[in-house]
Amino acid sequence: MNKKTYASKENTGSNQIGNQKRSLISDIKALIKSSVLIANVLPVFAGFWLALYFTNSSIADYLGVFLLTLVGSTLVMAGALVMNNWYDTDIDTVMKRTQKRPTVTGNFSLKSVLITGIALTVLGFSLLLFTTVETIIYTFIGWFTYVVLYTMWSKRKYTLNTVIGSISGAVTPLIGWAAVDSAFHIVPIVLFLLVFIWQMPHTFVIAMKKCKEYKAAGIPMLPVVHGFEFTKRQIVIYVACLLPLPFFLAQLGTVFIVIATILNLAWIVLAISGFFMKNDLKWAHMNFLYSVNYLMILFLLTIILTLPAFS
Repeated sequence: MNKKTYASKENTGSNQIGNQKRSLISDIKALIKSSVLIANVLPVFAGFWLALYFTNSSIADYLGVFLLTLVGSTLVMAGALVMNNWYDTDIDTVMKRTQKRPTVTGNFSLKSVLITGIALTVLGFSLLLFTTVETIIYTFIGWFTYVVLYTMWSKRKYTLNTVIGSISGAVTPLIGWAAVDSAFHIVPIVLFLLVFIWQMPHTFVIAMKKCKEYKAAGIPMLPVVHGFEFTKRQIVIYVACLLPLPFFLAQLGTVFIVIATILNLAWIVLAISGFFMKNDLKWAHMNFLYSVNYLMILFLLTIILTLPAFS
């Protein structure tokens, strides 16, 4: 064998190994729904951060609790998302957007996925045992709502599945806050409402974009059952419900209220424009992008504006 042939085979072998690694990473990311997981971790962090700010607590004093809370809650959320993948394999096979999940492709066996979901959940709660009872309660509410009430019960039966599923995402700031102090405080409660209400228009526009897929899978999402026009009216209503919330967070300062209000007004305008645009799917995609950035900007803003207090 000459050197060129050997080098060519060596490169081919290296490429195959590299492709296998990339494929495994992609499968893991799909299994834990990495983008959804990251979006839920930020409110947990923000809740913890703001609790420190409002209780005048030192980060150094809560560093251990912070790590336990963030890692523990992330593992529990990952476990819930994995179990969602395990349970939804039949409908994921039908929907184009989910056909690359390892539970559909067969790259991971359903038994191993179920065991992984349970293991992540148990490990996460084991870590949270070293935080507070309130944090554990909110985390359990989120897990139970998503896995049992949403995935296993309401998702395939009722259009209200969106409302039920939204509870699981909305408890995230409460989880972070409760690790430091009781979440019976106006700030975490308003943040809960913010995330809860935000999830309605966010989920509705996703359902509009993938309406044909949800219909084929037999999932009674709002656009599937009641059509686009009804869904667009609901989106406007829910976005309008966000308008007063920044004013209940006056303790975060005028800058927060102004920016949050501008974001809300811009979203209202975008939502209403749906009644005048001919391309519903393009409008839905615009709202999807706006909603993702909206939540990220608001939570990052709460951290940035309180940052000087820790310097």
